Amino acid sequence: GSLNWPRVGCSSAPRCWKLTFVYCLIFHSTGNLKQTVVPTWFPSVISSFGKEIYHYAGQDIVIYESIDSFGAVMWPAALALCSFLENHREKVNLQGKKVLELGAGTGLVTIVASLLGASVTATDLPEVLSNLRANVMRNTRGRCRQMPQVAALSWSYNLESTHPSSAHQYDYVLAADVVYHHDFLDELLATMKHFCKPGTAVIWANKVRLESDLTFTENFKKAFHTTYLLSSWKYSFNFLMF
Repeated sequence: GSLNWPRVGCSSAPRCWKLTFVYCLIFHSTGNLKQTVVPTWFPSVISSFGKEIYHYAGQDIVIYESIDSFGAVMWPAALALCSFLENHREKVNLQGKKVLELGAGTGLVTIVASLLGASVTATDLPEVLSNLRANVMRNTRGRCRQMPQVAALSWSYNLESTHPSSAHQYDYVLAADVVYHHDFLDELLATMKHFCKPGTAVIWANKVRLESDLTFTENFKKAFHTTYLLSSWKYSFNFLMF
């Protein structure tokens, strides 16, 4: 299938991304996890540097970005994931579904999923929540049946004490460009496992940059039942479902 690029207010769509899509059905990993909590990082200042306007699900979406946090700027896989969700509704029907987004960043994926009918909880580190919440509220108020929720979440081995498994059941877990040059890839995988139950599907979109990205993908494949999703070289993209 092909992707239709959104209308962007300030820049044209990138042309040379290599992206990996992973669509996970049911995880089957077991074992004891180390008791480690991911430390949080706080930028010195969060400064807004303008806005972009995107068009998905029949709506203009205004996104403000910030310059001092990786999580507060638009990453390419978020655009690709939004296009996928919009253009493949027969494959991924979000209407009435409960959705969790990991590393929600600017909130675009959460906004689009909400406009497509999902009940979404957007999560990220505390330092990006103000901008995330503002973007989400601005673009969903009065447009969605259920307003999305925004919550702090640090990827960790030890989430049972703060986010007990019995308290949540998600139909989908979404993540875009959460694998890059950071030291918490193992904790990210543990977090994905924690929020997945039988019947949960994970959709992960990522630009491949480093060897560690491929290592994470291999570890992901070992932890989850996975299958092929989509491949298209249009716009120089590679879409895969493992």
